[in-house]
Amino acid sequence: MLALPFPAIDPALFTLDLGVVQFSLRWYALAYIAGLGLGWWIVAQAMRRPALWPAATPPMRPAQAEDLLTWMALGVILGGRLGFVLFYQPGYYAAHPVEALMVWRGGMSFHGGFLGVVVAVILWSRRNAAPLLSVADAVALATPSGLLLGRLANFINGELWGRVSDVPWAMVFPGAGDMPRHPSQLYEAALEGLLLLAVLAHLALRSGWLKRPGAITGAFLLGYGLSRAFVEGFRQADAQFVTPDNPHGQVLRLGSGPEAFGLTMGQSLSLPMAFAGLALTLWALRAGRRASAR
Repeated sequence: MLALPFPAIDPALFTLDLGVVQFSLRWYALAYIAGLGLGWWIVAQAMRRPALWPAATPPMRPAQAEDLLTWMALGVILGGRLGFVLFYQPGYYAAHPVEALMVWRGGMSFHGGFLGVVVAVILWSRRNAAPLLSVADAVALATPSGLLLGRLANFINGELWGRVSDVPWAMVFPGAGDMPRHPSQLYEAALEGLLLLAVLAHLALRSGWLKRPGAITGAFLLGYGLSRAFVEGFRQADAQFVTPDNPHGQVLRLGSGPEAFGLTMGQSLSLPMAFAGLALTLWALRAGRRASAR
């Protein structure tokens, strides 16, 4: 099978030998830092455009975006790790609870990080007496930029690769055997990151959806949920869910055997997000129309 060579990119941007220990700045960590920083910038810029918001009143001052960023960073890290432990390897970490705290060994869940951010936004909004849905809209507008950088970092790390494929752009990933695979990290970067960012920016800047609290948040949930569920069809399932009669790692299955219809863990977590996003979007748009008619 023909395959593109995997680019030889060092997962570490640089490494410093300090004698006793070595310090490496990895692309993955840099993606988290850059994603949060870019998200802060997007939120702060949106706050500087009052005309985008209901009654020309942004939900926070631009300076408050930095404080919100701190809460979100904690939500991403704590929620992402807890989500990985509970959604993907609960049995292992029940037997090795101390290792659940070892974040540096890897293992983060987007859906857990998302729930962590939800909690952080709710707490921050209450603490600062800010309108919750408008704050959530600002965060949703900024989130795809972080997803884009994170998925690119996954690709550089050579992790979360796709299923075996014979498409012309398939790649042989280090540590994934000698068969070419879908570069599913790039699919996610394009859909969950670049495309979703463009759509939300258009809705916010051109269609006035920030004036309808909850609409941008709903559009994000819908767009991410559908994008992730689609890409799961090309992404290699987590090893703990794969068995000889379940090669695609489906956690919700109808029927038996390799061809049984079912959903992967990513799909079972993403599709409810999409349905919730659709409901929130429709509610926000109807509420906005009713408010305009008064």
